[in-house]
Amino acid sequence: MVEAISVIKYEGSNDVLAHKHEKEDFTIGSQLIVHETQEALFFRDGKVFDQFKAGRHTLVTNNIPKVRDYMKLGTGGVNVFHCEVYFINMITQMGIRWGTDSKVRLFDPASGLHVEIGASGNFNMRVTDASKLVLKLVGTTEGLVQSDVTGEGKSYGTGMFRALIINKVKANLARIIKEQNLNILEIDAYLDVLSANLMTDINTTLEEYGLTMPEFYVTSIVTPDDDPNFMRLKQQFADKTLKVREEEVRKAEAEAAQQRKIVEAQTEAQLKAVNAQGDAEAIRIKAQAEAEAYKMKAEAEAAEMQMKGYTYRDETARQVGLEAMQNGITGGGSGGGAAGGIGDVASLGVTLGAMGGVINMTRDAMAPIMGESQKVGEGFGNVVAGGTQTGAPAAPAAPAAPAAPAPAEDVWNCPSCGKTLNSRFCPDCGIARPVQ
Repeated sequence: MVEAISVIKYEGSNDVLAHKHEKEDFTIGSQLIVHETQEALFFRDGKVFDQFKAGRHTLVTNNIPKVRDYMKLGTGGVNVFHCEVYFINMITQMGIRWGTDSKVRLFDPASGLHVEIGASGNFNMRVTDASKLVLKLVGTTEGLVQSDVTGEGKSYGTGMFRALIINKVKANLARIIKEQNLNILEIDAYLDVLSANLMTDINTTLEEYGLTMPEFYVTSIVTPDDDPNFMRLKQQFADKTLKVREEEVRKAEAEAAQQRKIVEAQTEAQLKAVNAQGDAEAIRIKAQAEAEAYKMKAEAEAAEMQMKGYTYRDETARQVGLEAMQNGITGGGSGGGAAGGIGDVASLGVTLGAMGGVINMTRDAMAPIMGESQKVGEGFGNVVAGGTQTGAPAAPAAPAAPAAPAPAEDVWNCPSCGKTLNSRFCPDCGIARPVQ
């Protein structure tokens, strides 16, 4: 007997990809419950009549107009229609393992050697098109589980797509390594590159069946460590890496040495510049100090001159007189013989007399010298005045009688200092004897 109202739903394992509901005859008004992780397909005579998303659906002619022509009027006035319902699991199937059943022969272009490698990993899978999945994989069976598709947990070859996955991996693994120019000895650093390329190739085929791999992972590459070719390959790579490293070290050392020389040259130049600046500053300071000292000395001398009542011109005259006196005493006159000596001494007396008149402050200090010069000057003055002796001294003559006192007309009074003198020049003021 047909139930008046039916509730159509499925709550099974997540490993189930597609499930065909047990009931096939439903009454109008039956409730179809589709979970968030599911989609429901209505079939009639092997054809998809309608597809329902998540939610509660009441099966009436307004909701399923395609089924309306197939409705049958049952006994007792109950409207009944025959239909098949498939529930499709839309969740992502996680952690499905895969691995190559044999080694993949690989040619390494860098070394020219052939090696054999294996690969393994896992992937995730989900349904993208429920109609394609049921029509191409489920058919009239009771449903489809994960192991039927992947073959995981079963013997090799039983999974629908296990052979596809293995074939895609083996066919494309070597190609990707060659195209991407990947080093087999560093292959673990490029697992993400291998994974992305293999996933793209596999999904191209899976899309035809309403499936996709959102993630595909190559987690391990098995290398033939005991293969002589692989051992030679590792040795070549090690030698190459070592040589490259040695060259890098030499380059770094050369660059460091060059940089050190540059720094040393810059440092030396800076030191020279600093030393030159120091020398220039020292010369400047020394010159400034000497100038200050000279200035202070000059100021002191000027103050002393001002305090003693004479000027720089007076001091210059005094210095000239002292120099002339020194030259006269030491016999440094310019004339030759006795005449030269007489002229020097006379000039010395005149000079000293003139200085005594100009610089009064030196009179006391020069009095002894002046006295002696005056006597000498007087004696030579008498000789010069009374004789005509010149040149070299003559032969000794007979002793002369004592000289008579000078006549009164030979004595004269100095108009400047008032002294009575019998010499040609005043020894105090240096004035010459007036012409009678």
